[in-house]
Amino acid sequence: MIYLDYNATTPIDRTVVEAMLPYLYGNFGNPSSSHALGAAAKDAIEKARSQVAGLLNCSPSEIIFTSGGSESNNMAIKGVAFTYQHKGRHIITSKIEHPAVINPCRYLERLGYQISYLPVDQYGIIDPAGVEKLITDRTILVTVMHSNNETGALQPIGEISRICHKHHILLHTDASQSVGKVSVDVQKLGVDFLTMAGHKLYAPKGIGALYIRKGTDIEPLIHGAGHEGGRRAGTENIVYDVALGKACEIAAEALKSPAVKQLTDYFYQCLREKFKDRIHLNGHPEKRLPNTLNISFLGHSGQALLSRLDNIAASTGSACHSGLPTLSPVLKAMGVSLEVGLGAVRFSLGRYTTKAEIDTVMEKLGLII
Repeated sequence: MIYLDYNATTPIDRTVVEAMLPYLYGNFGNPSSSHALGAAAKDAIEKARSQVAGLLNCSPSEIIFTSGGSESNNMAIKGVAFTYQHKGRHIITSKIEHPAVINPCRYLERLGYQISYLPVDQYGIIDPAGVEKLITDRTILVTVMHSNNETGALQPIGEISRICHKHHILLHTDASQSVGKVSVDVQKLGVDFLTMAGHKLYAPKGIGALYIRKGTDIEPLIHGAGHEGGRRAGTENIVYDVALGKACEIAAEALKSPAVKQLTDYFYQCLREKFKDRIHLNGHPEKRLPNTLNISFLGHSGQALLSRLDNIAASTGSACHSGLPTLSPVLKAMGVSLEVGLGAVRFSLGRYTTKAEIDTVMEKLGLII
């Protein structure tokens, strides 16, 4: 199998697996226990928390471990909504968010909250000025993804944060697709909340984290005992916490290598040379994740192409809502026509992709098209 669907999920790094193993066997203590096994488990969690914080450039106390990106998004959005509803019930988001942001917002709409949905340009990028136009004296939160899971489009989060802070409004960004692929520094971004998902950066599925800026209080999503500094109840998932920490440590080093970007650029160059005006890039030519190519093959069905690409894993959109014979909501928001959009295939490369694999994919695409 040639795997070009790293935006859907990544394989677990072998070094991450090795870090997990001791906590599957001997070191099984409850971190809340006062004996030696409990203390060892507690130490492992705090080390992992420091590793995550190191990648995001924040304090370990600002990192909350969760079950993944969806929980982190729900915790931030609902937490702000319920905690600050006395100040207002208006939230601003965008039309291209992941369902893990869109659906919590729709839930809040049913509870009487007002949600404004920002448009995007032809490249799938938000105009920060549009954010400021939507702000009212009842706005309590802006939530805009750091990068889009389908096109890889990078959003101007730094500019949006300056607008939010000028108006004393909290800012959340879903960086699930970005962490590990590009530098994500919460100090430079100026965000108050940031979501990350472990299975997007070579850790297991079922683990994630939420960055919460120091001094920001929100109502917990899960109530119970005082785990995670009283912010998320439930006995800690030591094995997966350790895995995420190790994955972040590895990612910090991997970011120094341009290999994935170079291979993605090579792939795009090959596509352009071979198919010329028979393909269309959905997204910005430069302001996108270095591993992502969303390509429409004009006159073809993306789903049909994938079905004929034997032993090649790619996607016609986000794996979370694929299989629908309709235009992707993201491409629709970008103004992509139905004819062009239905020919879209998302190729997302990763740490283990090779040039030989790209050459094989090009050969098979050439035979089909």
